[in-house]
Amino acid sequence: MLRHGTTTRKKSRPARLAAAVVTAGLLATASGCGLLSGEEDTPESQNGNGSVEKSTITVAHLPSIDVAPLYIAKNKGYFKDEGLDVKIEQAASGQAATQKMIGGDADIVQSSYVPFLMAHTGGAADLKIVADAVSAAPDTFVLVAKKGGSVKSIDDLEGKRIAVSALNTISDTIVKSAMKTNGLDYENVEFVQTSFPDIASAVAKGQVDAGLLIEPFLTMGAEEHGVTPIADVATGPTKDFPLAGWGALSEFVEQNPKTVAAFQRAMERATEDAQDRDAIEPVIQDTAGIDAATASLVNLPNFHATLDASRLQRVPDMMVEFGLLKEKLDIESLIVAPSKS
Repeated sequence: MLRHGTTTRKKSRPARLAAAVVTAGLLATASGCGLLSGEEDTPESQNGNGSVEKSTITVAHLPSIDVAPLYIAKNKGYFKDEGLDVKIEQAASGQAATQKMIGGDADIVQSSYVPFLMAHTGGAADLKIVADAVSAAPDTFVLVAKKGGSVKSIDDLEGKRIAVSALNTISDTIVKSAMKTNGLDYENVEFVQTSFPDIASAVAKGQVDAGLLIEPFLTMGAEEHGVTPIADVATGPTKDFPLAGWGALSEFVEQNPKTVAAFQRAMERATEDAQDRDAIEPVIQDTAGIDAATASLVNLPNFHATLDASRLQRVPDMMVEFGLLKEKLDIESLIVAPSKS
């Protein structure tokens, strides 16, 4: 099993984010297709012995820190070593990436687990999980409030307005879990859907009382708007909580088992590299649309590739607990075990 990623925290936060602010809309854009090029798909275009069924595949993801290993695998030739020519496309959200897959425009996609599992259980598509991606590390999933405002801790949230990136996702669900853990009535709050780039500003202006931020918006929000952390929600029951992974349609997995296995092997190699912060920082400048100074300050998630059913089961279990799923889901039934060959 891969090691958990380490989180590096630096106390100095120099004022230098003018360039980074320009890219703050990264979760609402779908650019970047021109980063990669590839040949037309032929059975042996990159693999002389024809050991994969489909040598050219399209992989879609939302712009974020989480996908750094994908670009490491591409840039270091790990996919090529496995006979794969991987074309990378970006989507505005996990839901959008999943829709690309359902519509036939992508073979493998990255998504947070909650919308992925909701699409599967809702009958939108028969999906499989082919690789893990990230879990929450300390200070990577944080509630913030206005500095000097009335909300100073999680205990002050009852009856308040909380900005989250989307409703009925991991964002509001993990806040509910944190409030429940602290004996608070999570039903006595109003969740306000706000894009990640806009949450810190909304908090600072008093449009909402608190907001949930991930990196790099946590670091950027402190610099640009002076918002202050009041609670790390990835603690206790949600410590090291699985956040996102890589999935494919069941039909694709069944028809291309060697292709999927090749993707898994390349991602495992790249995720091992991702345990080194020096290897990650240059990559996340592109994948998250941030400058070098911001990349040096952000708290990194835990990068994973190996699929651990017992760990991933925490996701559907929490979804059932907070009403996102009506009945228990066995996550192991969705996991594609790595090939022994």
